[in-house]
Amino acid sequence: MPILADSDRALLKRLLTARGPSGDEKEVREICREVLEPLVDELHKDEAGNLVGLIRAAKATRPPILAVAHMDEIAMIVKRLLPDGRLQVTNLGGDRPMSFGQCAVDILGDDEHLTGVLSLGSLHRTNDSPQMAEIRQSGVDWEVVSVVTGRSRQDLEKAGVHPGTRVVVSTVERELIDVGQLLGAHFMDDRALIVAGIVSVRQLLQRRGEMTRDVYFVCSTKEEVTNGGAKYAARTLPGDQMIALEVGPVAAEYDTVLNDQPILSFGDQKGLYSPELIDDIRAAAKAEGVTPQLALLEDFASDASAAISSGLKPQTAVMCIPTQNTHGFELIHKGAIGTFARVLTRTLIG
Repeated sequence: MPILADSDRALLKRLLTARGPSGDEKEVREICREVLEPLVDELHKDEAGNLVGLIRAAKATRPPILAVAHMDEIAMIVKRLLPDGRLQVTNLGGDRPMSFGQCAVDILGDDEHLTGVLSLGSLHRTNDSPQMAEIRQSGVDWEVVSVVTGRSRQDLEKAGVHPGTRVVVSTVERELIDVGQLLGAHFMDDRALIVAGIVSVRQLLQRRGEMTRDVYFVCSTKEEVTNGGAKYAARTLPGDQMIALEVGPVAAEYDTVLNDQPILSFGDQKGLYSPELIDDIRAAAKAEGVTPQLALLEDFASDASAAISSGLKPQTAVMCIPTQNTHGFELIHKGAIGTFARVLTRTLIG
């Protein structure tokens, strides 16, 4: 079982600490740029904000392939500034208040970044409080939470806080922890996969002579909201194949378990993946002594399913690191990144 090298664990910690709400992924992108620049043959930021690295084969005999890991994270977006200085927020991506709990948040104002607390108010209330009655009847959703800022509405406006401002889990809440044989943190989705992709890029350089095709490693934007970054990359970059690198839900209904063996899904809510490309990944896994978990992830989507459902790439697949608590405080196996990278590398070599 490959164990994560100290340098890659440090990179994962940096990426987890960086804030990357959809549409404002620059903190994550700059770390990716710093790490990838000395590794790839070409590197550029495209018009969609994606960071695109190219690893050239010594002698390409096949069309290029894209491997895509997204930079953005689930977050919140300001809907309204309330008169008392609280913020009414809603989800930016597939999250609910329970994804974060009552926690510290960073408010990314235009002119100043502020600290707040995501709050649903005191729990020591009865149904005489309308908000508590609603919580007991319907559960906790965005309508019953707010961000407490400790500032006046005028102070917030001066800091450049307005409808559309991003609100993210604060840096003080972004610690990477060990849980026995597991690693835990917010935003393994998709920072763990960025690390896996970078590990694979290093392995490709060592095996460049075996590569049958050029490889584009894309760090994409807006996956959690529109898949806009990956759709743009699929349309503008050459090649017929795209593999999305993702977290995969651990659930009895999918027969998936929390170990270091990657999950391959045959389809999701946005479409079906390509059997031919999945077979290539399965063959690569077998050659590496890895047994992938095969699943049909119905309540799921990825950059790759968005690309194939939009007709932007004819062949796509998704490779997932098994992840407990997806869109929450996420857990992965300590060997998962290394195992994933080995299978990905052999697949990309072609």
